[in-house]
Amino acid sequence: MKLNIQNYIDPLRKLFLQVIPVTLLIFCAGTSLAQQDPMYTQYMDNMLTINPAYAGSKDLLTMMVISRNQWVSIPGAPVTRTFEMHSPVTGTNTGLGLSVLNDQIGPIKQTGVYFDYSYTLKFSNRRNLALGLKAGVNFYEAGLANLTTNDPNDPVFANDITRSFLPNFGVGAFFHTDRYYLGLSIPKLIENDINKSGSSVQNITKEQMQIFIIAGYVFDVNRIVKFKPSILTKFVINSPVSVNMDGTFLFYDRLWLGAMYRVGDSFGGLFQIQATNQLKIGYSYDLPINRFGSYSSGTHEIMISYDFNLGTGKVRSPRYF
Repeated sequence: MKLNIQNYIDPLRKLFLQVIPVTLLIFCAGTSLAQQDPMYTQYMDNMLTINPAYAGSKDLLTMMVISRNQWVSIPGAPVTRTFEMHSPVTGTNTGLGLSVLNDQIGPIKQTGVYFDYSYTLKFSNRRNLALGLKAGVNFYEAGLANLTTNDPNDPVFANDITRSFLPNFGVGAFFHTDRYYLGLSIPKLIENDINKSGSSVQNITKEQMQIFIIAGYVFDVNRIVKFKPSILTKFVINSPVSVNMDGTFLFYDRLWLGAMYRVGDSFGGLFQIQATNQLKIGYSYDLPINRFGSYSSGTHEIMISYDFNLGTGKVRSPRYF
């Protein structure tokens, strides 16, 4: 009798596509959650979301939008949309910022709105130390009751999670010059419990406190080329340390080309162009090297940033961070 392997492959593929969303939910809703908040490949241009001290550091009003589709081709994979803006307050050493992000992983949805405040101490040789505060709220929900599970009586999936109001605040410090920066921040100090309504299963997860350390430096390779290595390290209690390492080359102060490696997780490349002194457009693509690598088509991230000249003088370009 001739064995038709395809008759076995198709059912297994369908089963896999049904199991993956629930698997992602377990990874993202469990107490050992590694990616509770969105991650970014182009984090070096998006530091406001993790460090409030970054607010106003560019000396003008900056607006940015980021669209990130992670693990493309896997049902229920993370999708993140982010908007942020920040500006110095004219005539003072303070800065203000606003971040709005929407993140969805399968049935889990969260929307965060955060305000940032920074105060900068200015030293000689254009050295600056900014201290920042972040405050806001996260709206969180997870539609678990409509999921199809092997055990319909499983109490974990019997009720939805409806914690629609999770206030929080954070702190940060950001030291920077024209060529290098170093930041330390804790964007969420309150570990809010996220319980299930109408269920005996309590504390299914909570907002984990995360500590971020970020650094970068811009080197002159020659007259037309610069090189900027950067690193972001994230610490979460009871979770492995997350390390992002990047290296980008800047050509003619207009074109960025680089590569990234997230230790034990993914690798990829990025492309950015300073279209004008005010407009910057970026794209990155990375591939996972973990267990999802064989099933994912990678992660796409698009970034658009615009600096507004509000009559405060000439827009300084290029800006390296």
